[in-house]
Amino acid sequence: MTAEIVSVGTELLLGQIVDRNAATLGVLFAECGVIHRHRQTVGDNLDRLVEALRFALSRSDLVVTIGGLGPTQDDLTRDGIAAALDDDLVLDEAVVTHLKEVFARRGLAWVESNTRQAMRPRSGSIIPNPNGTAPGLVCRKAGKIVIALPGPVNEFDPMLETSVRSLLEALGGGQVLLSRTLRIAGMGESLVEARLGDLMESQNPTVAPYAKTAEVHLRLTARAVDRIGAIALLDPVEEAIRGRLGDAIYGVDDETLEYAVVTALQKHRATAAVAESCTGGLLGGRLTAVPGSSEVFLGGVIAYANAVKERMLGVPRSILDTDGAVSERCAAAMATGAREAFNSDYALSITGIAGPDGGSDAKPVGLVYLGIATPTGVTVHEQKFRGRRETIRDRAAQYALLLLRRALLERDRRS
Repeated sequence: MTAEIVSVGTELLLGQIVDRNAATLGVLFAECGVIHRHRQTVGDNLDRLVEALRFALSRSDLVVTIGGLGPTQDDLTRDGIAAALDDDLVLDEAVVTHLKEVFARRGLAWVESNTRQAMRPRSGSIIPNPNGTAPGLVCRKAGKIVIALPGPVNEFDPMLETSVRSLLEALGGGQVLLSRTLRIAGMGESLVEARLGDLMESQNPTVAPYAKTAEVHLRLTARAVDRIGAIALLDPVEEAIRGRLGDAIYGVDDETLEYAVVTALQKHRATAAVAESCTGGLLGGRLTAVPGSSEVFLGGVIAYANAVKERMLGVPRSILDTDGAVSERCAAAMATGAREAFNSDYALSITGIAGPDGGSDAKPVGLVYLGIATPTGVTVHEQKFRGRRETIRDRAAQYALLLLRRALLERDRRS
């Protein structure tokens, strides 16, 4: 069973709304063993919608539309499906009765245009929508299946996890497609690929790398008759990858680098603090986003101005005058000052030039110094990050977390 998604809405084309529904549906396809090969987005135009649907039906067994089921004139999905299937629209009186009851319970005036939501292609049947007025549809004709789902997330998600999941499981042919993501930091995509080249040639499970900001994700995907069988295929491949990449793998699936760091701090009953300049609290924000981080993260100083670096972190005026705020000695002093101020086991510091202005030949945009103060001393790392301001800041915070994780791993090795 091959499937295609057709997302409907001009707001999607204009970038006013991010199509997270299609991504959610893609995950469900995989879980149900439905092969998802294509995806389209089309605006609120009937001719273009019909064209997109006919094209989808020409190459896919199942087409799922998202959006365009409301009561207004630009909600054209029902009309488009009927035309694409060479079907006619009929009024479902049971839906009309249900809608009038819903409006009456809510104390809302009935408007005749609401009957549009009760129209369906003759070949279609209704999928109940307990959280909205627009029901979904499932149409079967000439060996093809079209499912229509509403766009609002609070309606889409519940329908997906009930009626639609059951339908897709039946269509999936008794197979599941299960994915697992290994997260890697401190190792570039080319090196990862070089070490795993033979594993990436596997067809089941497949192994595919994806470059992310300052890290690499490896997606392992297995097809089997059930979840247990898929896990049995994934586990030995993951074990082999871990044997080759070692500690570069910091997490699985949704586990972030900050989660890995907080977990390691908790394991060692250690505490951390931060001193940030160019990242302006981004590092501290990532750490505090992890539930339970209050056990190990004591606080931080956003020392953007030199006076704050001097007054709150004890950075000597002589360093600021001679070396400057963006320097190795300043980063070291910031880390030391944060560790002393918060009486923490570890402290991280970040000072740099995020741009787009402020750079020079000696200190270009992207130059960042990152310090880490530990119970055994202070070290500073110089990095020259590329990209826009946001990217430089993200990379700096990521690298700081990586430094702390490495320090905690070294502590593991010494113990």
